[in-house]
Amino acid sequence: MSLSILNNPASLVAQNELSITSNRLQSTLFQLSSGSRINSGADDAAGLAIADGLQANITALTQSARNANDGVGQLQVADGALAQVTTLLDRAVTLATESANGTVSNSQRTALDTEFTAIKAEIDRIGSTTTYNGTQVFTVSPDNLFLSDSGISSTIQVTTGTLSSAGLLGGAASATLAFNALPASGDTVTIGGTTYTFETTANFVGTTANQVLIDGSANPVTALQNTLANLVAAVNGGTGAGTLYGAGTVANADASASQNGTSIQFQATPAGNALIAGGGTIAAAVTGTAAVFLDTTPFAAGSSTSLTTDTNAQAALTAINAAIKLVAAQRGQIGAGINRLQSASNVINNQVQNLTTAEDGIRAADIPSTVANLTKYSILEQTGIAALAQANQTQQLVLSLLH
Repeated sequence: MSLSILNNPASLVAQNELSITSNRLQSTLFQLSSGSRINSGADDAAGLAIADGLQANITALTQSARNANDGVGQLQVADGALAQVTTLLDRAVTLATESANGTVSNSQRTALDTEFTAIKAEIDRIGSTTTYNGTQVFTVSPDNLFLSDSGISSTIQVTTGTLSSAGLLGGAASATLAFNALPASGDTVTIGGTTYTFETTANFVGTTANQVLIDGSANPVTALQNTLANLVAAVNGGTGAGTLYGAGTVANADASASQNGTSIQFQATPAGNALIAGGGTIAAAVTGTAAVFLDTTPFAAGSSTSLTTDTNAQAALTAINAAIKLVAAQRGQIGAGINRLQSASNVINNQVQNLTTAEDGIRAADIPSTVANLTKYSILEQTGIAALAQANQTQQLVLSLLH
């Protein structure tokens, strides 16, 4: 082998290998300090894209579980309030039964009616002041709980309904309108003194009052449910409330509305006389057309109940027993909503667990293997430095020829 002083190939090789070893040692130290196998896109571009996508899913699902738990909390507040209403109604049963007895005088019945009136006032107070996170719990408007999985979203709709003594004890104060097909453009339904007209997108004018937009979804069930949601919004809504119904629409003075699948429950306001009529295909109100009234009796706010006479007390007792059943049914509906939300939360938490495991398998550093690499690259770096020093020293052998 010839000796040369122009270049030192051995030193260049040693420098190159030492640079490679140093980079690998630095990457290994990054993995140990961060606990992550992927610290930059250069480490594993495909793995980074997959792991970041999984992390987005985990973030969305974690918040969705919180959303579901918030919904459970709201429904539990409603259920607790209704439990107290049942206690009040049980007391009202005692009062009405006592007032209906012939041995009680009318002056004594007045005292019993005073307590009964206080019970009704307390039911109204519970219905109007029970809140969750600053929002009234007992309303006709459903709460849409948003659940998301980074691009795949869904909502769970829960409705507590209204709560008032007039609604519970005021007689025939409600009626149900059920739909088995999508209304056609021009169909109308009259609630109290207000007529609402269904229109397709082509005929819908956002500035025309009491127009209700017919949803254009391809799925007929979705289209019907969204259309009914628009009608409920129109009945309950206020001025300038957007594109679901005309901007001139105001809240119906005679009734409020709530949706249950493909039917709408109308509840008369205490001052309302909410007669229901129909127009277009709805006017027929028979099975096979767009809508059918399950309760065809026009409903009003109903006469108020009292315990001032034995006859009134007996009528009130019937209304109270019916109210207890109604509250029990409402609690059952709320309980079903709680169970559904808890089930959704459990499923979401299981998804979070599995996705976290998958992300960890991609992103996390294998610590035993990384420690072994640290030892290897530390030794290689030391030997590389020693080899570089030896290669640089070899060039000095030329000087011995000059002596």
